[in-house]
Order: sequence, then structure tokens, then C-alpha cells
Amino acid sequence: MSSIVFTKIDGGKIKISKKALTSMKKFIQDNDCKKEAGGVLLGRYILNSLDIIIDEITIPMWGDRRKWFGFFRSRRPHQKVIDRLWKESEGTINYLGEWHTHPENTPIPSDIDIRSWKHKLNHDVFDGDSLWFVIIGIKSLRIWELSRNNLSYQLIGESYYSEVENV
Repeated sequence: MSSIVFTKIDGGKIKISKKALTSMKKFIQDNDCKKEAGGVLLGRYILNSLDIIIDEITIPMWGDRRKWFGFFRSRRPHQKVIDRLWKESEGTINYLGEWHTHPENTPIPSDIDIRSWKHKLNHDVFDGDSLWFVIIGIKSLRIWELSRNNLSYQLIGESYYSEVENV
């Protein structure tokens, strides 16, 4: 399995690491027994560049609410992971956004997703001007960027699992 790289709105690159991809892929909703899953994206801003790397994710935890067509992330358990990794990395691992699954081949954000993304952009504490949102579908993943400067969301990339070896 390899990482995936997309171009951000500002022209920089956003790389999703092999480790993060492997973790998200475990939750693909490819049968009727699997409920939506999700968590946060954690990674690094690369000095002297516009690039970032998503190194880690959180996975579903106690307190999360998971349904076939819905996922609600419990704040406290995920925040503990964010705080721990930030401290262990001496401030280099940061909250970058959110990820979740959809039970559809090519994921499309729902109205609830978009409202949630805009709420996070306006109320969450984070470095930088943007947050990124990954939706894991059955056959592909897609990533959107939301910027504080422009509250509209923009699809910045899609990757079909068949195009990425062993994803």
C-alpha cells in the first residue's frame, strides 16, 4: 500500500499516509452489517512549504454513535488522543479535520456533513486556515477542503482503491 497525495486549494500538497489509509480502509461499509465509522485527521504542517501530511487518525471510540446512515463523534475520547499526540510530538502533530465512511461507491457529502464541516470550521480550535474532510466510500475515497476565507467546500481529490496498490 502506498500513500495518496492531493493538491490543496493553495497549491500545496496534502499527503495521506499509508498508516492512516490502512486504518480508514478497515471501516469500509461493504456489507449490511457495517455501520458508519469515523474520527479525526492528525498530522503535520511541513516547514517552509504549503504541504501537510496526515500521519494518524482516530478510529471509532466509546461514546461515538454509529448508524447505517450516520456517525456522531464523541468529543472527549478523540480529544484525549489529539492532546496526547500533540504533547508527545512537542506540538508538531495537529488536528487537521475529520473522516468518516458512507455506504456508497463514490461518497458524496450529505447536507448534515456540510453543516457539520462548516460548524467545525467556525468553532473548532486548529492551526492554519483550512480543515480537510475525507469520506471513505465502498470503491473510492474523496477529500474536501474548507477554508476560513471561503466557507464553501471544495472537492480536492478522489482516489479509487483499485488505483492504489493494496489500499
